[in-house]
Amino acid sequence: MGAQLVWFKRDLRAHDHAALAAAAYAGGPIICLYIIEPWLWAQPDYSGRQYDFLTETLGDLALALRARGGSLTVRTGEAVAVLEALHRRTPLDAIHAHEETGLIATWERDRAVAGWARRHSIAFIEHRQTGVIRALRSRNGWAKRWEAFMSQPVIPAPARLQDAGAPPEPIPAAEALGLAPDPCPWRQTGGRRQAVADLESFLFARGRDYRRAMSSPGTAFDACSRLSGHLALGSLSVREAYQGAGRALAAHRAAGETGFARSVESFISRLHWHCHFMQRFEDEPELATRDLHPAYRGARPEADPETLTRWIEGRTGLPFLDACMRALDQTGWLNFRMRAMAAAFSSYHLWQDWKRPAQALARRFTDFEPGIHYPQFQMQSGVTGVNTPRIYNPVKQSIDQDPDGVFIARWVPELAALPAPFRHQPWTAPQGVLEAAGVQLGMTYPQRIVDHEQAAREAKVKLTALRRRAGHGPASDAIQARHGSRRSGLKQTGSATQRRKVKAAPDPAQGSLF
Repeated sequence: MGAQLVWFKRDLRAHDHAALAAAAYAGGPIICLYIIEPWLWAQPDYSGRQYDFLTETLGDLALALRARGGSLTVRTGEAVAVLEALHRRTPLDAIHAHEETGLIATWERDRAVAGWARRHSIAFIEHRQTGVIRALRSRNGWAKRWEAFMSQPVIPAPARLQDAGAPPEPIPAAEALGLAPDPCPWRQTGGRRQAVADLESFLFARGRDYRRAMSSPGTAFDACSRLSGHLALGSLSVREAYQGAGRALAAHRAAGETGFARSVESFISRLHWHCHFMQRFEDEPELATRDLHPAYRGARPEADPETLTRWIEGRTGLPFLDACMRALDQTGWLNFRMRAMAAAFSSYHLWQDWKRPAQALARRFTDFEPGIHYPQFQMQSGVTGVNTPRIYNPVKQSIDQDPDGVFIARWVPELAALPAPFRHQPWTAPQGVLEAAGVQLGMTYPQRIVDHEQAAREAKVKLTALRRRAGHGPASDAIQARHGSRRSGLKQTGSATQRRKVKAAPDPAQGSLF
């Protein structure tokens, strides 16, 4: 009897793991494999901070498997070559894996593995692990199918595993993969234990003011679930989060905590939207490299390197935007509204093609999830043809979300001595006020990269011209038919009157950005 191999990808847990459970049920020795793929870490949207988060998560997975008599076999290389070497040493009867929604390159790798398995008469079984449905023909009724999957019992971790005894190999250092040093001193810790703790603390303590506090970066770091990184690597399943939220909702309702209950309801809604955007990417992984709507292809110039660097490093001269980008650099996370503002500023105010900025932003995110990041960046860049364009005013957002300039003072300390009203827009401060605060625009703090109000007006004119191009409407209709949230059965946002006025209602703020 040959061995069963469980190929872990972005499902790094022992609980609610259909592939692991199936291998254990089949009986016999099991190889639990994780492949570190140098080609993947060479992609322009991957980074050292993500690798550090991964290695912590792998450490927790190894402990969980060891507690059940198994072990985690880590190999570095190309997937087919790794599997070939393992098969020569320990013949394989079957490979169990979860379906992965990822970059086109990961699709191609999975197809190569499937072909190799067929040639060697090895069963290659891919199990569903999220609300995403592979080979979906129609979005009609998608939400009901999502609910049905999420309501199924969580699969218990196997009590005992029979280890196949594959020899251990060390996890390579980030430098060995060509990853540049990427200090991120305030990032989250990876791993199953931290994921479970974050879920519990959110549902019963931190999330009380989630609905109110999620929009401001000053409060969102604590009030949001902070599960996005754990969901991206799968140390926690979406189903576990959904069912845990359901239990918390019942408890808060029973205790008469209506405000907390509404916050949990909002979180549950965002779990739906999380998979909705993943489904878009599953159906069209080209969203990472090509504008969804053809009218926008080539409409913006490629990002200028200097402009891109000022934007990603938080040196645009717009204090609130700069504070957000600097906080992201040091923490690896940013709340949804601020991610949307950053993407929109790059695409509208700076009028840059979205692809290189999207990659640069992805590298900053510890919780990078391709299936959410790229559809969202396209949506915030106004290239989907079906979503209402949102051109965020960075000064208005600053005043609304950081009225006293506290967040700015923390992350843009060169402006901390300015009186709070001038921190939002220091170019309006009298010269004497600037001098008293030690601020010299263009020297101690940059001049504005653009006049944000004028740039927004110009972007609206350009956008209107693009939307009036012949063929824009029919192409939008086709996109809506394929990817639209209405057909799926998801609840729409806005009033009924607003939905009648707007052909495709805007999707709510959501994402891997909980």
